[in-house]
Amino acid sequence: MSDLSFEQMLEESLKTIHNGEVVEGTVIDVKEDEIILNIGYKADGIITRNEYTNESNVDLRTLVQVNDKMDAKVLKVNDGDGQVLLTYKRLVAEKGNKRLEEAFETQEVLTAPVVQVLSGGLSVVVDEARVFIPASLVSDTYEKNLEKYAGQEIEFVITEFNPRRRRIIGDRKQLLVARKAEMQRELFERIAVGDVVEGVIKNVTDFGAFVDLGGADGLLHISEMSWGHVENPKKVFKVGEPLTVLIKDIKGDKIALSLKFEDQNPWLTAGEKYAIGNIVEGRVARMTDFGAFIELEPGIDALLHVSQISHEHVDKPSDILKAGQMIEAKVVDFNGVDHKISLSMKALEPATPAPVAEEAPVEAAAEAAVEEATEAPVEDAAEAVEEAAEAPVEDAAEKAVEVPAEETVEKAAEAPAEETAE
Repeated sequence: MSDLSFEQMLEESLKTIHNGEVVEGTVIDVKEDEIILNIGYKADGIITRNEYTNESNVDLRTLVQVNDKMDAKVLKVNDGDGQVLLTYKRLVAEKGNKRLEEAFETQEVLTAPVVQVLSGGLSVVVDEARVFIPASLVSDTYEKNLEKYAGQEIEFVITEFNPRRRRIIGDRKQLLVARKAEMQRELFERIAVGDVVEGVIKNVTDFGAFVDLGGADGLLHISEMSWGHVENPKKVFKVGEPLTVLIKDIKGDKIALSLKFEDQNPWLTAGEKYAIGNIVEGRVARMTDFGAFIELEPGIDALLHVSQISHEHVDKPSDILKAGQMIEAKVVDFNGVDHKISLSMKALEPATPAPVAEEAPVEAAAEAAVEEATEAPVEDAAEAVEEAAEAPVEDAAEKAVEVPAEETVEKAAEAPAEETAE
């Protein structure tokens, strides 16, 4: 038998521990904010909530059960109360650092939850080891608000690993760039001009909308949004809406889109609807000094020239018409090749009657009377002259009539007398 006393044997059965040592224990009690372990030492081990997890205010009773086995690292052999202060979080973090170091060397893609949104980026945790992802490396586009990433699991790679300085940097941006490059390559391999494809509206501006085609963005210019006229794209389209578009052109990595599908071209049936002589209705779309453009239907505008607005003189269309006004007019010209239509409102107005001729001036009447007097017999001529002289005329006119009348009478009286005598 051993000469050791029971007390000595018991002492030897109890292992010796040191700060920094990793021990294995069994959970003998769990409280809301601490875990008590039997670590085979003369004192029990204590793990506080802060040394178990980075989650604040979590109830440890929901995470750990009595009789659970777990490893922990010794922080202090005697915490002042005769117990051993342990940490689970730091041990796991050390293991996590080793995991991150391996991922850094192999450029492995990691997935981890975002545990905190900071002013300068995101904080993620891999096996209790924290990784910081700067805001500039979160996305391939500018992110004004990072709050949307809170609680999300994101993919990233480790681009800098320096645990001594507590500097472990992650990069999500390069993954997105590489993924989009691959998607772009696949997209350009399968699309061609004239194809109809599906997309999602990514952004809307005053001049058009950008549509995500799944690998590349295409521009839908305002002039290609409709066969008609679009005033403000932001009133027509919304970000996130799905859209079916036509590939109009591809130049390098730029894609031009259109919603002007040829089978919906209003000019296909315009020749019949707007034939010369047809009476049509339209809306005054816009006006210039030389005329007004009338929208007959989306995509078809006709010119109402200022000279065709009314039989009466019109200085400018805005004197008669107003933008948005509905009018009725007659088609006076149609050019389907050049997509031009001319209208006339004047053609629908009743013709203006010709102006009544004014009475001949007194002088003309007097001259006519004199002529008649020279050709008529003496008596008739004399009577005609007397009538002309008696007419109410101005003083100047009377003088102009009296003198020729007297001379004419004398000549007219003398000529027949001589002829009679002969």
